[in-house]
Amino acid sequence: MFSLAFLIGIYSFLIFGLGLVGLLYKENVQILTLAYVLLLIVFFRRKILKFRPKLKLNLPLALILLLILVNLVGALGPELGFDALWYHLTLPKIYLINHKIFHIPGGLFYYSDMPKLVEMLYVGALTFGGEVMAKLIHLLFGVLSTIVVYKISRKVLNEKLSFLSSLIFYSSLAIGWMSITSYIDLGRTFFEAMALLGFLNFIETKRKSWLIESSFMLGLAISSKLLSLGSIVIFLVLLLIGVEKRNYKNILSFAFIPLFVALPWFIFSLLNTGNPVYPFFTDIYKTGFDLSLINPIRLITDVFNLFVRSQDPINPSFIIFIPFLFFYLTKLDKLTKLIFIYSLISVFVWYVTPRTGGGRFILPLLPALSVLTVKSIEILSKDKAISRVAYILVISISILSILYRGVANSKYLREILGRESKAEFLSDNLNFRYGDFYDTDGFFKKTISPKDTVLLYGFHNLYYVDFPFIDSSYVKVGDKFDFIATQNSDLPERFKFWKEIYSNPKTGVKLYSFQGKIWLY
Repeated sequence: MFSLAFLIGIYSFLIFGLGLVGLLYKENVQILTLAYVLLLIVFFRRKILKFRPKLKLNLPLALILLLILVNLVGALGPELGFDALWYHLTLPKIYLINHKIFHIPGGLFYYSDMPKLVEMLYVGALTFGGEVMAKLIHLLFGVLSTIVVYKISRKVLNEKLSFLSSLIFYSSLAIGWMSITSYIDLGRTFFEAMALLGFLNFIETKRKSWLIESSFMLGLAISSKLLSLGSIVIFLVLLLIGVEKRNYKNILSFAFIPLFVALPWFIFSLLNTGNPVYPFFTDIYKTGFDLSLINPIRLITDVFNLFVRSQDPINPSFIIFIPFLFFYLTKLDKLTKLIFIYSLISVFVWYVTPRTGGGRFILPLLPALSVLTVKSIEILSKDKAISRVAYILVISISILSILYRGVANSKYLREILGRESKAEFLSDNLNFRYGDFYDTDGFFKKTISPKDTVLLYGFHNLYYVDFPFIDSSYVKVGDKFDFIATQNSDLPERFKFWKEIYSNPKTGVKLYSFQGKIWLY
């Protein structure tokens, strides 16, 4: 798993390198991807040929496989996720159109300077299979994370209970939702779970190589999402309290290696904005300590709402069973104690850092919480009645999650099976009043030629824009355009004399022209 994680990271940085030197052409990306995959097959051919899964089918594993199938249905359909259509997919698409990775000014794509390890994978995906391929990559990260949960669990639980841990993790509704989108949170979750696994290996073996691998995994997590910077603090605390003899060289290594891995992205942001972690510490994304956070009542309330009332629901088993562990802390083995401390610190880091993304911002913590949940069940299993109730409850929650996700994903079946077109599906399911766009009636395809450029006002999620455009958020003096399009907004006063040639009440889009002439901004 560590080799796979490293290889994913290397491929992402290779795509990043192509973009920096202006060679991000579709053909180049495809050649790089195919050559890289071929090289890996040759390198790992012996392991591939010898691979024989030894897992025995049991109820938790069967439910996991069923849930993967349910999530696959959602992943095979067109993208509907807001952030995916806003920037996770749109930025890779813009990079490919311009054949380079660059800073995009203005207030719409301010995430263009943030680390984008997973989005670099989506660059490759868009050259082969469009947004569906990108969604499948994110789905795969969820599956890989589930495997890592099993590996972590096996350090403190038997095989049967380890499968139960994986089921609890994967049956969280937030995981199911993320598995059908082109977001990046499951990528971050995978790398952070790998960092935890590597750290536990270090505690077990005392081999420094595991600590280095753990820190590299955390660097890949930071390269996926800046919020993973907070996890450096978590592991440094664990290093201070989790080892018998404190080795300050190890502590310094773990503090700097993750930053070194993500350094290319920090430099990219610094050169473009003067801020290595842009847009943090700016008016766009204000970051600072809120004095109200020291209120213990708010702490308890926010944590409770996270587990019970989150917009992105997670598995309720966490809040049901983990509190019991507080009564058995002295009886826990060393690794379980470290996982418990890791979880407590992680909740605190979540509490004091920006959390505009709802429950999905806590996904990297779920592997540890899943292990702790089953550890609590194991302790309670001394009473057979309680053990039976706990097992039935976990399985029931998982089945409900499968049913819920099944119903939610069923809307994709008609499009997947060819019973309706992609245009019909998106026309019925996109939220046009909330910034989505799609050329529902094909007017733009018929009217706008590849040589034309459209200036956009009021648009937000531009992934499905399939014509040359300039958005008003970054248009500059000297830019040329042939048309102006507005969505749910008025035409700017300076262009009031332009003639409306198209209006779509469903999408809220209007198109304007100035006697067929090119306009200079």
